[in-house]
Amino acid sequence: MMRILQGAILLLLYCLPYSCFAQDQPGRVTAITNFPSKFFNRIQHKTASLDAQFTHQTEKYLQKMARREERLRRKLYKVDSNAAKTLFAGSAARYAVLSQKLTSDTGSSGSLALNGEYQAYTDSLQGMFKFMGDNPKALASLRQLQSLQAKMQDAEQVKEYIRERKQQISQYVQQHTNLSGLLGKDYQGFNQDVYYYSQQIRAYKEMLNDPDKLTKEALSLLNKLPAFQDFMKKESQLAGLFSLPANYQNPATLAGLQTRDQVAALINQQVAAGGAGGQAALQANLQSAQSQLDGYKDKLNKLGAGSGDIDMPDFKPNNQKTKSFWRRLEYGTNFQTTRNNYYFPTVSDFGLSVGYKLTDRSTIGIGASYKLGWGNGIQHIAFSSQGAGLRSFVDIKIKGSFFASGGLELNHTTPFARFQQLRDWTTWTKSGLVGVTKTVSMKSRAFKKTKVQLLWDFLSYRQVPRTQAVIFRIGYGF
Repeated sequence: MMRILQGAILLLLYCLPYSCFAQDQPGRVTAITNFPSKFFNRIQHKTASLDAQFTHQTEKYLQKMARREERLRRKLYKVDSNAAKTLFAGSAARYAVLSQKLTSDTGSSGSLALNGEYQAYTDSLQGMFKFMGDNPKALASLRQLQSLQAKMQDAEQVKEYIRERKQQISQYVQQHTNLSGLLGKDYQGFNQDVYYYSQQIRAYKEMLNDPDKLTKEALSLLNKLPAFQDFMKKESQLAGLFSLPANYQNPATLAGLQTRDQVAALINQQVAAGGAGGQAALQANLQSAQSQLDGYKDKLNKLGAGSGDIDMPDFKPNNQKTKSFWRRLEYGTNFQTTRNNYYFPTVSDFGLSVGYKLTDRSTIGIGASYKLGWGNGIQHIAFSSQGAGLRSFVDIKIKGSFFASGGLELNHTTPFARFQQLRDWTTWTKSGLVGVTKTVSMKSRAFKKTKVQLLWDFLSYRQVPRTQAVIFRIGYGF
């Protein structure tokens, strides 16, 4: 109750200057006016951005697959012209039609039927906009959301078509194994495009079905209104799917059905027949079954279960391929400390980095560091700017949480008082690092994992004065 009250206060403080609810009878809201523009603008911006990205990615895949089919047709035409004409007849025109439909569909042709995996948040969001009636901002947001949903349904048709094309081409290749060498590269590429496109659709659906905090609060408050509850029972996609009767909540309609207590009593009777250890054995079996079921669910979700998107790739997929550029970036920080010697005081390097995941097993990136001097010993502490560094790195997974790491760095090891002094590149030295990284996952809101690195600077022996050859770093990813 306290969490609901806090959420209500948060949203009301946000919306109070702009919102008002007009009621003509208790429990029924007939109009919502002047809802905050920032809320609708956020929804429209998100859906418009997803719409543009989704359309661009689908067009790119359609063009790529059309080019692959054309290359396959030309190669096959040289050895079997009749088969080439039959197998690829009209495919280019079909790709063009699908692309045109995707770019021009606005979802205004009629109501969108539930297709594939049910998305509760999207259904609730659409119901909220419809519930607001004639609010112009709500209507604009609804049109934008329906446009994106329509294109996602068009993408399902695209996916089904390219799956059919994959099956047709696959059947021909299997029947003519002597052509596998001729068509192999483009045929394998076509299969990979089919898989990655299915994963791309699934990724965009997940992004659409991921609400922000303000939207969650708005839906939570609306769900407390009896009028909105009644509206969703009649107008939501889920209600249309199941066609619930008007009196389905009436206890009288449940007469004759077993209650939960009756079912529990029957189970206890059966368990009691197994003796003193019957309950423990049943509990252990249930936990084992639940564990196996969760494992199967994880595997199915990775293959697209829930929307009929189960594709079994005949290659090792790269799950990063379907992610946008920004979603493949990893940010981190690290530090290391070098003991003082005759030439240098004790120095700590504080670095920031950004990495780009090429695959699930490899990351490349760049970074920068600042060298803070501590002086020479506990009795001679003195803070100073001892230099800066520019870094590049690559991490490749070896096994489990261990990675092979390497990189090239430039280090300014001369104390400086002004940033202009760093422009003198003659004072910078080079470092070449190779080593091992161990990562440990963290249950923290700020940091996702800890990285412990042991590196060898194989260029340190060329530096004058010589710097430390073995480097130990601790880093955090967020």
